[in-house]
Amino acid sequence: MERLISPRVTKEIVKKHGFRFTKSLGQNFLVDENILYKIIDGAEVDKEDMVIEVGPGIGTLTQGVAERAGKVVAVEIDKTLIPILAETLGEQENVEVINADILKIDIHKLIKEKSEGRPVKVIANLPYYVTTPIIMKFLEEKVPIQNIVVMIQKEVADRMQAQPNTKDYGALSVAVQYYCEPEIVARVPKTVFIPQPKIESTVIRLKVLKEPRVKVADEKMLFAVVKAAFGKRRKTLLNALSNSSLNIDKETIKKMLESSGIEEKRRGETLTIEEFAKLADTLCAHI
Repeated sequence: MERLISPRVTKEIVKKHGFRFTKSLGQNFLVDENILYKIIDGAEVDKEDMVIEVGPGIGTLTQGVAERAGKVVAVEIDKTLIPILAETLGEQENVEVINADILKIDIHKLIKEKSEGRPVKVIANLPYYVTTPIIMKFLEEKVPIQNIVVMIQKEVADRMQAQPNTKDYGALSVAVQYYCEPEIVARVPKTVFIPQPKIESTVIRLKVLKEPRVKVADEKMLFAVVKAAFGKRRKTLLNALSNSSLNIDKETIKKMLESSGIEEKRRGETLTIEEFAKLADTLCAHI
């Protein structure tokens, strides 16, 4: 099979199969070899690894990953792409394609059945509308993976790696950095896709930490506090937390902030993950 990364080959395959791009699935096929290998290099894939690829499209990235990995499991939601993948990846003996919605799959079971004990890495060119749910599924379910390397909307990648006291810092920043060490791998222009998207993209590597960045008594409380703090960014922590789904009265919130050593007039965007953890633990201990 010819190299799929070529714009000519991609167009020929799309035309041959009469494939129609589905806007609702955010389908944009990569046609730039430089970016393709930045994704694969960023994931540090080798023959010892199993790679789960989310959204293989016509198999362009899959083909490159299969050259390096011991096994590739490609999960594609669009059933119209399955016969195309059977053709484009038919010669790749270490590739298995699954027609399914990654958000509905038991990933722990998938890894147990397919990995044969190999280290597992995740690679994806994600549809922008499901970026956060897919990434958080892998992280929140504590799937045993080493890293996630994804091509996503630039603004989302910027939020994932943002630090306190910046405009991009928010609940997503805290959630991702609680589980991972994020690092930008490459900025991606619109011109490397067919069809061209309207937005700029970024390849980001999320190196999954062996243990969460901070220890907390209750993760649900931590993320409830984070959500409340960023729910009304303009409000002080005292007002944001006391007017939230936490259902804790203002006086109690005031005492808990004081006990945590956090000034009540600060805003959520100024707190580090460690400070959020301390506040969550203080609330847990007194409620």
